[in-house]
Parts: sequence; C-alpha cells; structure tokens
Amino acid sequence: MSRRLGGLYVVVLLGLLSLPILVVAGVSLNGGQSLRFPPVDPSLRWYGELFRAADWTGPLRNSVVIAALASLLAVAVALPLALHSWGRGGWLTRVLMVLGVAPFMLPPVITALGFLVFWVSLGMYGQMAATVLSHGIFLVTLPLVTISLGLVSIDRSLVEAARTMGATRGQVLRTVVLPLVAPYVVSGYAFAFVLSLNEYIIAYMVAGFTVETLPIKIFNSLRYGYTPIMGVVSVLFVLVAALVFGTIGAFGNLPRLLGSDRAEGR
Repeated sequence: MSRRLGGLYVVVLLGLLSLPILVVAGVSLNGGQSLRFPPVDPSLRWYGELFRAADWTGPLRNSVVIAALASLLAVAVALPLALHSWGRGGWLTRVLMVLGVAPFMLPPVITALGFLVFWVSLGMYGQMAATVLSHGIFLVTLPLVTISLGLVSIDRSLVEAARTMGATRGQVLRTVVLPLVAPYVVSGYAFAFVLSLNEYIIAYMVAGFTVETLPIKIFNSLRYGYTPIMGVVSVLFVLVAALVFGTIGAFGNLPRLLGSDRAEGR
C-alpha cells in the first residue's frame, strides 16, 4: 500500500511540474498574436518566426555564443583547480575550493551587482566580453563539482602503477587521469551551458539592453505586447535542457554526478 501511495505521489508531483510546461507549449501554438490556452487556430507559425525575425535571431545568437564561451571558460578554470585539490590538498587548496563554489553560495543579485560595479569601473559595461567572463566566473562551480567527483572516483592504484612503470606526471595526466575524468568535464560543460543559456540577472546587470540574450529579449518584449514567440523560446529552453540532461543520464554516470557514493561500478 505504501508503495502505491509513493507511486501516486510521484505521478501527482510530475503532473504538477509538467502543467506549466504544457501550458507554455500550448500557448506557443496560437496562430494569432495572442497568448491563449487552449490555443486558437493552432499553428507552428511562431516556431519558424523565431529563426526568421532579425529581432529574435540576434538574441538567439548572443545567447548561444555567450553560453558556449562562458562554459568553456568555466571548465578551463575548474579543471586545474580540481586537479590541484585532488593531487595535493592542504589549506591553500581548501581556500581555492571555497572561492570556486562561492559564486553559488551568494544570492545571484549580489553577485550580479558586484560584476556591475567591477565592469563599470573598468569601462567594459555593456560589452559581450564582460558577460562571457561574468558567466564563466559565476558558473565555474558546476564543472568544479562534477570534475572533483570524477577525480575522487579514480582508483589511485592506477596512478601509482603508471608512475611505477616510469611515466612522468604529465604522461599520467594525459594517459590516465584525463581520459577517466573526461565524461565529468563534458558534463560540467553541459550543465554550465544550459544554465548560462537561461541566466537573466547577471546578463542584465552586466550588459543591460546593449547585449540582448533570449531571456532579456523576452523581458523587453513583455513591455510592448505578448506574442506566442515567447512561448516558443520557453519550449526551446526546455527541449535543450531535456536533451542535454537526458544525454548525460543515458551515457554518463548520473548518480555519481549528483554526488551518490553508490554509483554504477562502485
């Protein structure tokens, strides 16, 4: 009986979580320029409009470029930091790790305000480079955590065996450590990419309306009217997130990435 109640609870919970997505997806199918549910004159017109209208393709391109570069920067910072923490330890490493996770420990608006003051003082406010760097620093926590989990799962006897056979530290890193931790690096990049794609507060505070991303474009559009294309963008965000996380779940060790000690192969 308790199992049935548990299953019912999960079904109800999933239903409640899915309802907003279903409503937004329905709104995106309106044939006219209105946000109605159920949709009136259902059509895929606005899905094509997203990739044809210049005022939407620009923010779409900005969002993808910023997310791709910021995620790459986050991984580039997180990987050596995680390797140093795993290989050496000590109080300095603990301090660096705290700094690495600090952006996620603060409310996003506080972090965004700090970035705003910093970039204004450097005269870089409103530039895409400032947005990329801000997102990269803010999101470094995600690849740092995933890569650290991957390093912890490595059997150190493999490293010791490679060193015993005469491999240098660089060779051990290239031939043993990096191949084993590569899935965690990719997962960290994917997590950072999805979050950067959806992030609004920091992008708005750092670039204002100068560099429009899709979330900022949606906010701007709300001031002038409501069109189903906003629902299309929301559906696009959900699909990208589902595709990325679904791929990680299908080909990666998702329980381990979520911090479980009872991951597969353990």
